Amino acid sequence: MNKRKVTLAAAAAGVITGMAGLSLAAMPAGAGQPPSLPDVSAESLVEQVLTSKPGAFGGTVEVDNKLGLPSLAEIPQLADGKHSARIWTDGNGKFRAALPNGQSEQTIVNDGKTTWSWNSADNEVTKAEHKADQPKPDEQKAQSVDPATAAKQVVGMTKEFSDISVDGTARVANRAAYELVLTPKASEKTLIREVRIAVDAELKMPLRVAVLTNGASEPAGTVGFSEINVGAQDPKLFEFTPPAQAKVTTPEAKEQKDRDRGPELGLEQALQGKDPQIFGTGWDTVVGARIPAEAMTQVPAEAQGLVDKFTKKVSGAWGSGQIFNTKVATILIADDGRVVAGAVPEQVLFDTIGQVK
Repeated sequence: MNKRKVTLAAAAAGVITGMAGLSLAAMPAGAGQPPSLPDVSAESLVEQVLTSKPGAFGGTVEVDNKLGLPSLAEIPQLADGKHSARIWTDGNGKFRAALPNGQSEQTIVNDGKTTWSWNSADNEVTKAEHKADQPKPDEQKAQSVDPATAAKQVVGMTKEFSDISVDGTARVANRAAYELVLTPKASEKTLIREVRIAVDAELKMPLRVAVLTNGASEPAGTVGFSEINVGAQDPKLFEFTPPAQAKVTTPEAKEQKDRDRGPELGLEQALQGKDPQIFGTGWDTVVGARIPAEAMTQVPAEAQGLVDKFTKKVSGAWGSGQIFNTKVATILIADDGRVVAGAVPEQVLFDTIGQVK
């Protein structure tokens, strides 16, 4: 598993996802009675989550977050509040997502050979030709709101460190599903109490994922289908032609444009998992990085003010810095540029930050 995938898995397990992936603890109002289904073992459901290969479908995903995370401009679905997105797949690798952001929308299309990303706000298109083993950042962004992807990442990373059970059934997007529950073992040092995954009884794919934290009765974050249409989708959905007057650029040019935004980008990249260092396993996993020195010394006053607003100053044998707490994750930013984050209490980060290179 490459570093990017490890980071995304850690995010799904702890932050949602984006770095961050989730089903409700109780059925939402108006969802109807839980369906009656044959008994199934937890081990069987885990195997289904890890090996399922969803066929063609299209659907609406609803995200309801109470994470305490600040808004990320390019992924508004991870901010606190209720959000929605639309996703489609042909079941053979082609993919389309529509991510609303206020009055604008980002459209991401994988046509099998190229991944296109169009932002309606600035009418700019990024065109990424597919190359072997090369990550597709915009497509990964779209998949951050896909329940099936989030569930697979969570289960793959934490199953060995969890007590796993089946807790009845549920109805999600008018489909019958089993409720798979992963509870961190008592030895795990984590903020997470349990993760609940609704697995479609027929399709065997995850339909909804929920993260519940210690001391809370309601989920801190949920992402799941509110509507799903299983079967062949219109082939034209997986085609893309840049709109008139749109500026078409490459991922490399976009990265250069991002670098020109200023040194504060170093903080953003560190928190989103660029060049991550991974410490620990399972629920205790901590992601580390180092912010470039120039980013630490030249952060604009406005950006620094935002950091100060959401953090508190801390110090210890590791040095001094600022810490940001959410319901599902903790982020420690040392004054020398080291950053560590995970779904863990503060002390775990204090004990880990000294290992960041």
